[in-house]
Amino acid sequence: MPEATSEERLKKRLTTRFWKAVATYHLIDEGDKILVGLSGGKDSLFLLEMLASRMHIAPKNYSVAALHVRMENISYKSDTSYLQDFCQLRGVTLHLRTTSFDASTDTRRSPCFLCSWYRRKELFNLAQEMGFNKIALGHHQDDIIHTTLMNTFFVGNFSTMPARLRMRKMPLTIIRPLCMETEEDIQEYALLKGYQKQEKLCPYEHDSHRDAIRQLFTQIETISPEARQSIWKALNNAGKMIED
Repeated sequence: MPEATSEERLKKRLTTRFWKAVATYHLIDEGDKILVGLSGGKDSLFLLEMLASRMHIAPKNYSVAALHVRMENISYKSDTSYLQDFCQLRGVTLHLRTTSFDASTDTRRSPCFLCSWYRRKELFNLAQEMGFNKIALGHHQDDIIHTTLMNTFFVGNFSTMPARLRMRKMPLTIIRPLCMETEEDIQEYALLKGYQKQEKLCPYEHDSHRDAIRQLFTQIETISPEARQSIWKALNNAGKMIED
């Protein structure tokens, strides 16, 4: 039997982790209507590809649609025609919405926070208008660990973005099926699959604590290769990955 290629091993590793996360944290139920937040970056494209690959087949029958939110006052742009083709090829309906925010109305918050908050608001609004019960976001394991470190260092709170979060004020659950994936593997897969890069990146992309924490965690992993699994184990032991 021929030996698997590096691309085949990568795909198997990603697929195994994805569905292990779905099973471990009970992210998908029979009949779910899932709305994917499709930014146009590699993570959300991969998330949509994985969810679409098993729609309407056993053991769970669920449906998937996507929303791409354009922000008028931030020069962050994706090719919407590419996103439409990407979704259509996978049998997924793509919704497009445009919004904006005024950073001067809340100077206590960074533009990154406000942009994220208004995009999330559009996701919540569309989900409720069209009867979706779950929203899938493309945060991977690196994002979750970086958030843990940020909250620990800057807020004094051991918490993170959970794999499953049931909203208290609306009938929606946020799921993060990429929670066991590494950014390195997704990046490699995106290059192999030829995912189209965003036309313009956010001007605030590297203007935050998150970028500094990303660099710090890279150094930590150099010192202690087990750091990733240790933090992940601590999050699970403390019950931080599920909030119902």
